[in-house]
Amino acid sequence: MLRPIQILLVEDNPGDADLTREGLEESKIRNKLHVVRDGVEAMEFLQKKGKYADVARPDLILLDLNMPRMDGREVLAAIKADKKLRAIPVCVLTSSEAEKDVVQSYELHANCYITKPVDLDGMTRIVKSIESFWLQIVKLPPR
Repeated sequence: MLRPIQILLVEDNPGDADLTREGLEESKIRNKLHVVRDGVEAMEFLQKKGKYADVARPDLILLDLNMPRMDGREVLAAIKADKKLRAIPVCVLTSSEAEKDVVQSYELHANCYITKPVDLDGMTRIVKSIESFWLQIVKLPPR
């Protein structure tokens, strides 16, 4: 039996986190979604600090840009600067359509940039597309 895909969602908006969770629950691929609310928690999770000491390393990170304490750009830079973490694909999933955010995300080595839709149907479609591409088509690096 295949192990579930481990997904880390870094999202401060509970509504967006719920929509992502709902979309992944309908997935054909077994997955385990972990949700953290900001960049500080994301780094604690990834570095297995404190309450995250026993978590599995994620196979995929879905990262919002605009968050309190430590924003997504800082998290992305820290992930890609860390030899142990940099191979984990990071999918920026944000409400920002600003060209500077797109450019900066790719300069920080994001694997893709997706603008969140404003409605439930659009979000469901995006999550299913992420699931299809990243969890069925792409071969992810080993943990």
